[in-house]
Amino acid sequence: MKVTGTGGLSQTPGARPARTAGDGAGFRVAGAQGGAAAPSQVSSASGVGGVFGVEALLAMQDVETPTERRRRSVRRAGRLLDDLDELKIALLGGELSQAQLERLGRTIREQRSATDDPKLESLLDEIETRAAVELAKLESAARQA
Repeated sequence: MKVTGTGGLSQTPGARPARTAGDGAGFRVAGAQGGAAAPSQVSSASGVGGVFGVEALLAMQDVETPTERRRRSVRRAGRLLDDLDELKIALLGGELSQAQLERLGRTIREQRSATDDPKLESLLDEIETRAAVELAKLESAARQA
């Protein structure tokens, strides 16, 4: 038998048929007449509750460890630095695109996870500030042109 969802039990195509009372082995369901119970006669297991509800499982998945927050913050800072490098190369080559500015703006606006390391926080603040200053300068220059 195979459990399919929360609706109950169903018999799989490769499952062995249940033995009848005349086999002499196994157990039999009280009140079943003429042998094994068909899948439609099997009572549903929906009355059995899980230890956690779906909401509790989702809440547990949202809990981040300090290591995960740090890793996410460092990854975000890396994206900011990569965007600033692309911006520098585009400015030197004279081929700055609006898409690059939008990508930098999106990365700046992403919410940063707080870490427990004050040195890392300071460094991340400096990277964000530098990216915001560069974006503001370019947007100001674009408005004046």
